[in-house]
Amino acid sequence: MKDKVVVVTGASGGVGRAVAQEYGARGASVALIARGTTGLGSAAADVGAAGGTGLVYEADVADYQQVRQAAERIERELGPIDVWINVAFSSVFAPFTEISPEEYERTTRVTYLGYVWGTRVALDLMRPRDRGVIVQAGSALAYRGIPLQSAYCGAKHAIKGFTESVRTELMGEDSGVQITMVQLPALNTPQFSWVLSRLGRHPQPVPPIYQPEVAARAIVHAAEHPRRREYWVGASTAMTMIGERLAPGLIDRYLARTGRRSQQTGDLEPTGTANLWRPADEERDYGAHGAFDDRAHSRSFQAWLSRNRGLAALTVAGGAAAVAAVRAARR
Repeated sequence: MKDKVVVVTGASGGVGRAVAQEYGARGASVALIARGTTGLGSAAADVGAAGGTGLVYEADVADYQQVRQAAERIERELGPIDVWINVAFSSVFAPFTEISPEEYERTTRVTYLGYVWGTRVALDLMRPRDRGVIVQAGSALAYRGIPLQSAYCGAKHAIKGFTESVRTELMGEDSGVQITMVQLPALNTPQFSWVLSRLGRHPQPVPPIYQPEVAARAIVHAAEHPRRREYWVGASTAMTMIGERLAPGLIDRYLARTGRRSQQTGDLEPTGTANLWRPADEERDYGAHGAFDDRAHSRSFQAWLSRNRGLAALTVAGGAAAVAAVRAARR
């Protein structure tokens, strides 16, 4: 990755921050797009410390012109963009009827249109060169809506449909530009400390919880192997998506009973912080991790299998062959 230019939106914290660090360790030039100046500066320092080059480009992804101008600066200062990774989002934790129209629209502009604008700008730059990769950081909630997150779930569903449309258009024109999506599980990110919340308790990811580095490794792998249309990360993601195909009504009833309680902690008060309208990390760096380090898994066997399914298939086949050989020898 030493000569590669990678753009990461939402790079000041959470998954975007972890992705930037992963690319820094690979020696890439990483363009960091977000709103929070303190978080962005710390992210750039992390990339440099890991061995790469990190440059800051402050922009609100909900504004197409800001994204466009940032991309043009990136190409002038770093060179042609090789990989564009959309991660940035915001949301509201609340029942649907407690979210104002303005809050719903803002969430949709950031979380859905932010991906649309990022993808559009990336394609405008990549298609004339007939090369490049776009990775959409998705969620199991792109397939399964849950209580208290209607704005986020709606945006993630929209990103999935949008990405499928763009992929088929690129395939139809035999383009050298690739686009793929990575569906992520519940993650220990600052989202739960800075999202606008109207819950009685501190919001939390629905367990099992994974560290953002699990997502980052999967996203970087997807960028290197973009011909697969979609990656699933975490056993919980796989189970959610398979369960949604087999018994969606049963999951509806289960979530109606447990969905609210499972998204709130019993021991933490609400933070009172909200990054919907202005960045929470403008003056404070939150980093990649949230408040749940003691409960988060740093590895996912399912994600490893997903990235190495060819090797896994060979191992299974080899084991089956060995068992068959032993049985034959005993006859």
